[in-house]
Amino acid sequence: MITDSSCYVIAEIGINHNGDVDKALEMIRAARAAGCDAVKFQKRTIDVVYSPEELARPRESVFGTTNGEQKRGLEFGKAEYDRIDALCREIGIEWFASPWDEGSTEFLMGYESPYLKVASAMLTDRDFLEHCARTGRPLLVSTGMSDLDLIRRVVATIDVA
Repeated sequence: MITDSSCYVIAEIGINHNGDVDKALEMIRAARAAGCDAVKFQKRTIDVVYSPEELARPRESVFGTTNGEQKRGLEFGKAEYDRIDALCREIGIEWFASPWDEGSTEFLMGYESPYLKVASAMLTDRDFLEHCARTGRPLLVSTGMSDLDLIRRVVATIDVA
C-alpha cells in the first residue's frame, strides 16, 4: 500500500504477457524478485472499447488475421485473473489493473486489489471517471497525456463522484 513516506515500485505488465498466463505469472515472480511492490495489468471489454470496424481491420498476429483476434487473444478473463490473484497473494506482491470500460471496472472490483489505475487516455471520459470514483476503491490516475487544466477537471470530477 502506498504511504506518504515510502517509494512504491510498480512493474508494468499490461498486455506484455502476450496472452499467456504462465508468462504473466513468470513476470510477477520476476517483479517480486526485483523488489517491486506491485504489478499492473490492463483490462478491456473488447467489444465495448473497440468499434466493429476496428476489430475487423486486418492485422497479422499469432492469434489470427484481424485486429479483433489479436485484441481478444491478449485479453485475460476470470480464470487467468484468479491465477494472478492467487500467485500475488502467495508471494506477497500487490496487483491491480487499468480498466478501459465500466464492465472491466466491475470485473476488477471482484478482486481485493488495492487500486484501480486510470489510464491517461481515459481522462476525457467523464462518465468513466465518475464510475471508477463511485466504486470507492482508491484511484491511481495517470496524467501523462495531460495539461494542468485537464488534471484539474479530472480531480474535480473524481471529488464530486
